[in-house]
Amino acid sequence: MAEAKTIDAQTVASGLQHPWAVAFLPGGRFLVTERPGRLRVVEAHGRLQAPVLGLPEVATGGQGGLLDVITDSGFAHNRIIYFCFSEPGMGMRNSTALARAQLSDDRKRLENVKVIFSQRPKVQSSLHFGCRIVERQVNGKPDGTLFLTLGERYSQRDDAQTLDNHHGKLVRVGKDGSVPRDNPFVGRAGALAEIWSYGHRNMQGAALAADASLWTHEHGAQGGDEINRPQPGANHGWPQVSFGINYDGSPIGEGASAKPGMAAPLHHWTPSIAPSGMVFLTSDRYGPAWRGNLFVGSLKFQYLSRLEIKDAQVVAEHKLLQDVGQRIRDVRQGPDGLLYVLTDNPSGRLLRLQPQ
Repeated sequence: MAEAKTIDAQTVASGLQHPWAVAFLPGGRFLVTERPGRLRVVEAHGRLQAPVLGLPEVATGGQGGLLDVITDSGFAHNRIIYFCFSEPGMGMRNSTALARAQLSDDRKRLENVKVIFSQRPKVQSSLHFGCRIVERQVNGKPDGTLFLTLGERYSQRDDAQTLDNHHGKLVRVGKDGSVPRDNPFVGRAGALAEIWSYGHRNMQGAALAADASLWTHEHGAQGGDEINRPQPGANHGWPQVSFGINYDGSPIGEGASAKPGMAAPLHHWTPSIAPSGMVFLTSDRYGPAWRGNLFVGSLKFQYLSRLEIKDAQVVAEHKLLQDVGQRIRDVRQGPDGLLYVLTDNPSGRLLRLQPQ
């Protein structure tokens, strides 16, 4: 198959209010979250169904709301989904939470809803919730656990370097919320056992590569957006190291971009592109040159980044969808092998990228 020289961004659905994530249902349907706290089924022809009933209470405002959603690998027989959201607490406090539920046969409500993880501690903030979910695989098969990215809530950024909280962490939990026994900090005094890696800022992208390794990306401050491949127990440095600077122009920490014992990013963007959404393309629908590429949305510059990867490094970047004129919030590969994109606007769209 020849390489796709251009792509046609076809509108599947419009009128979505700040959509944040898309998952795929049988029959060509889609499951889309809207940040103000709605979960919608989108029919294959683009019609929006009424909001799905049964969501837990969501703390909306700022960057908070209903955020990521994925379907379980066994969805065809168990109808289980996982979603994360900003969960209200006492006073004005909130945190990121992860829940599982079953989508009813008629796709109109959630059943057996259970919050399986809540970020601790809750704080008063409307920023940096992170909130991307990935079902982990080992030897090409799901291992029964989930990764969840967590922001450091902006005001708590120093917490990213300590292990007695979930701020600025990547966590791994079982599908029932249990702690896997082989998590790196299990049994360590003063450390929360759900933590997989730490020293992160605000991760809004996570995806599995062809070898099932987990890749994430996170927002820097002014510059220094990163792509990482978090290893168990790794310290990714924030806020002690960064390729960016504070919004007031002052250095972050000592102004260092690297320190011994802190994992360096595989790639960084300066100036920041404000990345969100992330997927590796595994299909040949766009030709062999695109297979294995990493796709990342840019909120700030309103494009889709196509990154060529070689030996676990970014070797080239290509900017797509620069004429769409909306913030790119999510990108996923559908069952048909095509890429689907969500634009984050008051009247956002679900786009199908058709190769030409």
